[in-house]
Amino acid sequence: MINQWQQVVLIISALLGLGVQPVWAQTVEKNISNISSIREIKLPLTTAQMLVQSPVSEIVQVTDVKANPTNKGVEVILQTSKGQELQLVNRSAGDNFIVDVPNAQLRLPSGEAFTFRSDKPIAGITQITVTNFNANTIRVTVTGETLAPQVELYDSPNEGLIFSVASTAPRAQQPQPQQNQTQPSQSSTSGDEPIELVVTGEQDGYNVPDASTATRTDTPLRDIPQSIQVVPQQVLKDQQVIQASEALRNVSGVQQSIPSGGSAEDIFSIRGFEQNVNLRDGFRDVDQKLVETANLERIEVLKGPASVLYGNVDPGGAINFVTKQPLRDPFYSFGVQAGSFGLVRPTADLSGPLNPERTLLYRLNAVYQHGGYFRDLDQEIERYFVSPVLNWKIDEHTNLTLEFEHLDEKRPLDDGLIAFGRGVANIPFDRILNERDDNFSRTQDTVGYRLEHNLSEDLKLRSRFRFTVSDSRYRSASAGSLNEQTGELSRNWADIPVNFKNYLLQNDLIGKFSTGRVKHTLLFGVDLERTTNNINYHVDAAPSINIFNPIYGTVPRPYQDQLPVVYAINNQTNFLGIFLQDQVTVTDNLKLLLGGRFDLVDQKSTSDQQDDAFTPRVGIVYQPIQPISLYASFSKSFQPNSGTLVDGSLLPAERGTQYEVGVKGEFLNNKLTLTLAAYEITKSNVATTDPNNTNFVIPVGEQRSRGIELDIAGEILPGWNIIASYANTDAKVTKSNDGQQGNQLYNVPYNAASLWTTYELQTGSLQGLGFGLGLFYVGDRQGDLANDFKVDSYLRTDASVFYRRNKLSLGLNFKNLFNVDYIEASRTRTTVNPGAPFTVQGTVSWEF
Repeated sequence: MINQWQQVVLIISALLGLGVQPVWAQTVEKNISNISSIREIKLPLTTAQMLVQSPVSEIVQVTDVKANPTNKGVEVILQTSKGQELQLVNRSAGDNFIVDVPNAQLRLPSGEAFTFRSDKPIAGITQITVTNFNANTIRVTVTGETLAPQVELYDSPNEGLIFSVASTAPRAQQPQPQQNQTQPSQSSTSGDEPIELVVTGEQDGYNVPDASTATRTDTPLRDIPQSIQVVPQQVLKDQQVIQASEALRNVSGVQQSIPSGGSAEDIFSIRGFEQNVNLRDGFRDVDQKLVETANLERIEVLKGPASVLYGNVDPGGAINFVTKQPLRDPFYSFGVQAGSFGLVRPTADLSGPLNPERTLLYRLNAVYQHGGYFRDLDQEIERYFVSPVLNWKIDEHTNLTLEFEHLDEKRPLDDGLIAFGRGVANIPFDRILNERDDNFSRTQDTVGYRLEHNLSEDLKLRSRFRFTVSDSRYRSASAGSLNEQTGELSRNWADIPVNFKNYLLQNDLIGKFSTGRVKHTLLFGVDLERTTNNINYHVDAAPSINIFNPIYGTVPRPYQDQLPVVYAINNQTNFLGIFLQDQVTVTDNLKLLLGGRFDLVDQKSTSDQQDDAFTPRVGIVYQPIQPISLYASFSKSFQPNSGTLVDGSLLPAERGTQYEVGVKGEFLNNKLTLTLAAYEITKSNVATTDPNNTNFVIPVGEQRSRGIELDIAGEILPGWNIIASYANTDAKVTKSNDGQQGNQLYNVPYNAASLWTTYELQTGSLQGLGFGLGLFYVGDRQGDLANDFKVDSYLRTDASVFYRRNKLSLGLNFKNLFNVDYIEASRTRTTVNPGAPFTVQGTVSWEF
């Protein structure tokens, strides 16, 4: 009996007219364990085979063809953002092996059609050509010297579909290759090593077609009935992003919520609501440390409630930081950033296979940062980060990834400026109101695994685990109350050590099936999480400071054991979540998203409390024509409350409800995407002061946010990229018993907009030279929830010039080009975070 794979090889061989020699068959059987699954391939009993990765209806633009030498031979790559949607039809004709790619067209970046040709690349192969067969089809032809080449087909999870074309000539007869092509030349190979022809789908550029945050499956953005925006790798590079807040200013409805200097955390508000947690690779990242952007592949922002998949999150949305993963081919990148305020930041990114079979892959990212903070403190930023990742393809069905991160940082601790009257105090933006040696330090380690196993063609099991331990310390002279007559600001010494541990376990089962003509992608999952926090607040009175004439260091800073422990927090929170989601394709242009989750929360602190919640989501997408998606959705969220009732019990969980409608469009051959959304979110059970006992709270508060958002991203013309946004947000308190009803939520502008665009020359002697321009507008907003002071609007202008050629990249970015004074974030009267002044930042990187 021959197995399934032998049948595939025998059928392919028969269709190509090669015949099967016993020795060849034995060789195939010997090596078959190294060939990945090709369950997608259907082999009807005809003279041709149709290999369909997913159906397409539009013309896919193949914008580049690359020929790269490998240790096996030559790798030919067809680059397109729609690689996963290509169809392949292969057949033999005489001495030729022919692959037709329907619904696709070759197109250089300049817009011109072209033909790729490689003459005599290896022994036994006369020529390889890639050309436009007609207006709708690309043809790849491999010509043998005396007969059609022997061909094996297998797929790669990282590169796409691979055609292995074996040489039929002895090693001694290997000719030197000659070429006539428009792309960089290949190197010759020897022996009977095969050629690999790889069809890939690259996601370079500003337009990313798919995301996983909204569904925990790779789903086209156009099929998701909720607004989700992606800041891709190219934007991070073009803007020279060091902190996530710099990247997220490109997304509508997202504002930095807490001063970055004072917290050393990435905390943002989305659609008016401050987020209690971010996501990292789909895991809840409760610690919310400043994420290392050098290790990011992209940032995905899901707007609106995400509790159906992630449990305990606020209703505004969720930000998912997606990290870099191992690559199948060797990749090495070294760079250094340097700029204003003493910034020096070398980076290294290394990846590739660890064995010839490429079943063991690695990636290593390492970063060191010194300086870069503009405020007048004695402490400089010192940050060390390293992240090794190992991927092991155990067999054709099973894949295991092991991850580790280490972070060690020390940075200035800074409460920022201070409110004065109905505005912000008129003092220099670099003036410190803490002590100049105030600082924050953190050491954090994270370890985890991701295991994926295909139980069958349509059933996949995923198990993921992550453990994080963090020790941090806040040392500051924190601001108290301000005497506006004298300018004296009271302060308190604070020395706060924090020990944090977080355990996360996710188990998912993904199944695909049909009920008649209706297709389903069913996701069932169980999440477990435990978080422990041990915090000791060492606090005592400190000397006051005059905000107009500050004098620092009037008394020595006390050591931690010289300060009394005012109070301590020792809590443990356990989460259990069970969820079910069904992505239903009713017809090609009508899709439903249905889901529900049950969560059980156990909080252990001064008192124990259990809470449970059911959070549903229902959405529909209708596509009247292929480029347009109309959608509507309803979803809920929940967030455990930490406030305490007069009887000592914790408040019931906050609940959120959102209604959203919108339209998504794809234009310019799917290179430019647009999302227009309208929504209303209501958040209830918000803690407000108990009128009968002001030391406690009651859950009568309600907040509401409604607005309209517009996001645009992609390529307008070859070399001309854009990412832009606009948000109109009305977020206010709708119920309260403490006098705040009708107040606007803090730090939420009615209007905000952004535009970042770059243009890179595509031809000529200056090819690779480019320019960028950014405009970021934020309207005026309330500085705190009491609405007793306002923060002015601002327009910040950025610019860049860069040069990319071959392996070298040079860039020079000018941030806040006109040196505008502006407030980036405000939360209370004593935490008003000023934005950075005019800053110059340069980078040099080398990739090979």
